Amino acid sequence: MKIIKRNGSEEAFTRDKITHAIEKANVTVEEKYRMTDVQIHRIVDAVIMSCEELNRVPTVEEIQDFVEDQIMAHGAFEVAKNYITYRYTRSLVRKSNTTDDRILSLIECNNEEAKQENANKNPIVNSTQRDYIAGEVSRDLTDRILLPPDIVKAHEEGIIHFHDSDYYAQHMHNCDLVNLEDMLQNGTVITGTLIERPHSFSTACNIATQIIAQVASNQYGGQSISLSHLAPFVQVSREKIRRSILEELETIHAPISEEVLSRLTERRLREEIRRGIQTIQYQVVTLLTTNGQAPFVTVFMYLGEAKNEQEREDLALIIEETLEQRYQGVKNEKGVWVTPAFPKLIYVLEEDNIHENSKYWYLTKLAAKCTARRMVPDYISEKKMLELKVDRNGEGHCYPCMGCRSFLTPYVDENGKPKYYGRFNQGVVTINLVDVALSSGGNTERFWQIFDERLELCHRALMCRHNRLKGTLSDAAPILWQYGACARLQKGEPIDKLLYGGYSTISLGYAGLYECVKYMTGKSHTDPSATPFALEVMEYMNAACRKWKAEHNIDFSLYGTPLESTTYKFAKCLQHRFGIIPGVTDKSYITNSYHVHVTENINAFDKLSFEAQFQKLSPGGAISYVEVPDMQNNLDAVLEVMKFIYDNIIYAELNTKSDYCQVCGYNGEISIVEEHNKLIWKCPQCGNTDQNKMNVARRTCGYIGTQFWNQGRTQEIKERVLHL
Repeated sequence: MKIIKRNGSEEAFTRDKITHAIEKANVTVEEKYRMTDVQIHRIVDAVIMSCEELNRVPTVEEIQDFVEDQIMAHGAFEVAKNYITYRYTRSLVRKSNTTDDRILSLIECNNEEAKQENANKNPIVNSTQRDYIAGEVSRDLTDRILLPPDIVKAHEEGIIHFHDSDYYAQHMHNCDLVNLEDMLQNGTVITGTLIERPHSFSTACNIATQIIAQVASNQYGGQSISLSHLAPFVQVSREKIRRSILEELETIHAPISEEVLSRLTERRLREEIRRGIQTIQYQVVTLLTTNGQAPFVTVFMYLGEAKNEQEREDLALIIEETLEQRYQGVKNEKGVWVTPAFPKLIYVLEEDNIHENSKYWYLTKLAAKCTARRMVPDYISEKKMLELKVDRNGEGHCYPCMGCRSFLTPYVDENGKPKYYGRFNQGVVTINLVDVALSSGGNTERFWQIFDERLELCHRALMCRHNRLKGTLSDAAPILWQYGACARLQKGEPIDKLLYGGYSTISLGYAGLYECVKYMTGKSHTDPSATPFALEVMEYMNAACRKWKAEHNIDFSLYGTPLESTTYKFAKCLQHRFGIIPGVTDKSYITNSYHVHVTENINAFDKLSFEAQFQKLSPGGAISYVEVPDMQNNLDAVLEVMKFIYDNIIYAELNTKSDYCQVCGYNGEISIVEEHNKLIWKCPQCGNTDQNKMNVARRTCGYIGTQFWNQGRTQEIKERVLHL
């Protein structure tokens, strides 16, 4: 068995260390109060048993808590008092150098928590380490100076989660929809260089990747671009290629028919589209931004955004090439085609592509083929979005999420026109619903009282987020605020007007609805008798957001949080505060947002239908998924799921597996096995357990992760049941 030390590193569990610690406390009291060797031996046995019952690697703090409990249980109160006093004294000493210790452990690459914090960050490379080190300093400033102590304490105890506190010291926002159309059509500036309107599709793609990199380096969340903003440049290239061919033929006085000219033009145009899309795919995959990872970018594919029929046809060409290239994948260092994490792709299901006799059905079949092999694209239903995303003019709109799942709310500008691109999210604070339930002891009246208190805590934390952005000058991130990604403000102008009136959103996240309902009702929230309570909880949080919005003129919005490392943190905190409660705290993870528990047997269509009602109540963003086996030989089933998504739910994805073992060449599913009370990844063919010698891609929480996960998330992945 292993333990996690305070600096995040792992070491082998040593029984003798516990024994020595108890003995040291034991000799500090009078002999009449001391425990016998037999009692100390029993305490150590009980502590080890408690650690094993966690079914994960315990932390030093957890072990010491178990020791305290056992000393007290044996009636050695004087020994317990001295043991507690010693712990407290040592904690005061550690407070002065905790940040130093964590930074040193990052540099030495032995911080297990950092290694598994983000499934798309490699903690060994210098750029990631630099970001993590800066994050530790920022987090230290945030905890000691910038945030109120009660919010810091609630975050540490897992009562709430103050997202991305490592970026809070800087005036940075969360995620956005990049106004690529404005930047390409009207020009932009990148690191002091004027970038004018491109004169070809391939140049437009190259500029787009530079914009993506710049935006990623000036925020900490996801971003999205639309392929429709690149589509006008297909016609620009078409005309340019046509002129070039005519000029070539004129030099040799060769006549050409219109039919042949068009055929040659389209052939060369397709090649340029191929090169342009390849630029986007490979640039995004290979770029490392200042936060040490590839840009977290989503590419939106929506035929309905085209402004005319020619542009629609050209957009279809771009979408087709994008899907073809993603289906192929990218080569790893061994030259094997594997699944990349980014860019994330979203394909909109609409009337022109969802039926077999639809004009663009061929694109939908290609999307299904790509999903079965590479896990993307994900799917948005135009039908459901137009029904549910309605602005104050009474018009429905279909638009992308910002990154993996964060959605803007409908907005109409001062001219009465809908606006989505160029808008952003200010930040997220998540409430732990499981802790609300457990703190109530199952008493319904007490539950709502505690819920109110926790929501107000989240409200104050969100206002800290908002106020941190207030007063930020556009000069802080020119690409965002001055040169079109989010706005065209003047130099020296504050961004404040963008924080109010619904231009941007700010998100109340939530986690663990399943466990919350399970504890309060004794049943899963999928049980018809328990579902009303689950919906009531959702409505209650939405009511709080509406109240705060009216109070501040800020667009608070309820958000289905994509817990990654936090799912493990919350689980550990709950076990620490409330112990192991079967069906509630007996896992090393809690459930994302409203999702059906990963172990629950339910078919894909029932799951999507059930979760649709919770997506409707998560206007700030949410995504549902179905877990499927290898579907490459059953594309008809994939298409049936896609049709169901179109008719029933805003946003969903299919999760499959896409792995490769570099040792033996196995390209099936890499297994998760338990060894020494720890979950590890293991090739079922050759037994390879070296993560550096395998490529594993799994959907983490709306996006694909490729750098492995902490123990909580790994257990959640291991326990997922198939829905198809």
